[in-house]
Amino acid sequence: MTEHIQFSPEKDALVLLDQRYLPTREEWFVCKTVADICEALVVMVVRGAPAIGVTAAYGCYLAAREVQASGVADWKGALSAKLEQVASARPTAVNLRWAVRLMQGEWNKRPEFSLDDLCAFWLQKAKTVHAEDIATCMAIGAAGADLIDDGDTVLTHCNAGALATAGYGTALAPIRAAVAQGKKVRVIADETRPFLQGARLTAYELHKDGIPVTVACDNACALLMQRGLVQKVIVGADRIAANGDAANKIGTFGVALIAKEFGVPFYVAAPVSTIDPETADGSLIPIEDRTPREVTHVGQTQITPDGVPVYNFAFDVTPNRLIRGIITERGVLAAPYTEAIAKLFK
Repeated sequence: MTEHIQFSPEKDALVLLDQRYLPTREEWFVCKTVADICEALVVMVVRGAPAIGVTAAYGCYLAAREVQASGVADWKGALSAKLEQVASARPTAVNLRWAVRLMQGEWNKRPEFSLDDLCAFWLQKAKTVHAEDIATCMAIGAAGADLIDDGDTVLTHCNAGALATAGYGTALAPIRAAVAQGKKVRVIADETRPFLQGARLTAYELHKDGIPVTVACDNACALLMQRGLVQKVIVGADRIAANGDAANKIGTFGVALIAKEFGVPFYVAAPVSTIDPETADGSLIPIEDRTPREVTHVGQTQITPDGVPVYNFAFDVTPNRLIRGIITERGVLAAPYTEAIAKLFK
């Protein structure tokens, strides 16, 4: 499943499957400007750390095209400002700023480039980032498939599948790879309030791909594990600190605590680009506080009384002590994570 992020040469635009309307409608969101890219990121037309990174890479190209069309004299200053707009669209997913830094770094290596040169180069670089993300996800799958036994039921929280990446997924990658090996694997997708990524997106893509999936309420996780219905938990991450603490969708920390109680192995699957060696531990990861409406409404239906405040923190941080392993495209990292991550970045 790779068609949800497409670059259209005819439109000179990034075309995104609008995940706000899944699973009942498939609509497309066209990004031609930095404002379009930022809107797509903020309102979660596209979400998931790797997919955010790919979108940001194309956003840098669109920023250059926008500055080119404006004819502004100080094109370098104008472009730098637009890149910062893209990098600042959302705070938690490290892949967003990683992708902008990557594109900026390629520009810095080529100071002789004209704006025309940069546009052409960045478009190809964004396409490379896109293709490499799919390859990375498949490598994550290969690294993690042996952690899943024939007959396992794997619980996952939020959506870290193809829709959260350029294709194939992170948390779902080992599941897909295990199924490709001939193992019988079932998935429980907890619904993941308030945006319902598990119920809407994980169930959508697994069902579409013929992988058995059952949706459960978030607050059923303890009962499911108590009854022995879950053999593994695999989740994604939006940022992993240098000590292995992992930020993922709100509720992940609770699932990890329950897994610890019942002896269920809890794994995090993410590309190396999601590891942030500049952030020492999870307490330093910024946590996005999103609009209350995602909690007060389900679709167009209001479910809380007028005037009652809500908390809508988008992420929480799972401490490294609860994580059995971090599955990356370069293998499965094991504790002590500070040493494993430091070695990885050497």
